[in-house]
Amino acid sequence: MIHRFILNEVSYFGPGARKELPGVVSNLGKTKALVVTDPGLVKFGVAAQVTDVLDKASLPYEVFSDVKPNPTVSNVHAGIEAYRKAGADYIIAVGGGSSIDTAKAIGIVINNPEFSDIVSLEGTAPTKHKSVPIIALPTTAGTAAETTINYVIIDETNKKKMVCVDPNDIPAVAIIDAELMYSLPASLTAATGMDALTHAIEGYITRGAWPLSDMFEIEAIRMISRNLPVAVERPSDPEARDAMAVAQYVAGMAFSNVGLGLVHGMAHPMGSLFDIPHGVANALLLPTIMEWNMPACIEKYGNIARAMGVDTEGMTSEQAAQAACDAVKDLSIKVGIPQHLSDLGITAEDIPALATQALADVCTPGNPKDVTIEDITSLYTKVL
Repeated sequence: MIHRFILNEVSYFGPGARKELPGVVSNLGKTKALVVTDPGLVKFGVAAQVTDVLDKASLPYEVFSDVKPNPTVSNVHAGIEAYRKAGADYIIAVGGGSSIDTAKAIGIVINNPEFSDIVSLEGTAPTKHKSVPIIALPTTAGTAAETTINYVIIDETNKKKMVCVDPNDIPAVAIIDAELMYSLPASLTAATGMDALTHAIEGYITRGAWPLSDMFEIEAIRMISRNLPVAVERPSDPEARDAMAVAQYVAGMAFSNVGLGLVHGMAHPMGSLFDIPHGVANALLLPTIMEWNMPACIEKYGNIARAMGVDTEGMTSEQAAQAACDAVKDLSIKVGIPQHLSDLGITAEDIPALATQALADVCTPGNPKDVTIEDITSLYTKVL
């Protein structure tokens, strides 16, 4: 079997790494940036930590900050217009998955105008040209959008999340600067951190997993389980923040190349139909779906348990696997993740619509265990 592994052209890591921007821009040979970010990051001065570097180096740019938490087709159209109006020739994406995903869609359409309707990008669209160069600076430790070939946009007309998978969209440069994450509130730290853990676990057990991806995912699981509680309890802890920033990138390196599974398949409709934050949806579903998948993942679950600090000596394989599920559940509760769909305003009447979208989601086929709509309905009901 042949495996493919796609990464950024170059990445920078460490607190203060944003200061590398002038040299990065010089190497790209570009002249004016569209800075894609969101209103909250502008309001609280996080985006300014990046634009200040540009100002100091006299690098021209314009800011597009009309990005929603779950970005839409309309968001992308507005961003494309802003890019053209600005006369930009590259993008700097500052934010979580929403800003970076929006930047990816803008960059792809600019260089592949035949996909300007946006909805035709769903799935694995046959784009011919690489995105305009994107420099991605994540402000959350969760999505790893800065290193993946995936992005998610909501189709407002059909009320669904479009998962787009395209090697041409990966940012040219990723700058992982934990200082941009220091002001992240505890609740968002928890949700994005559990999103990263979901990426690592699903990437580890997905059908496409192989030894190279396994190596990255198991290390990401280890780093997240040790550092997420600290980052939630002490948001300005530099070591925990930097470790989480690196861990979520490591998880992204792998899952971007091997796929995910049913947790993401079931989480995406929760975002498109009910605007539930993606990390919260993943975290709520993860322990229950892990238990359901357990017969197909016994040995790997034992490795997950050990990576999370569980002493499995004397346990059977089945006991060690259950310990992994329990460890994930305990971590989710510890960092304050809601445990029931009803806590988020979802009712039993909503489950059929959720299940229909989940079965059709592009991530679902990567699940290690075959799944039916009845299985999905039962799993949603179990966490109701």
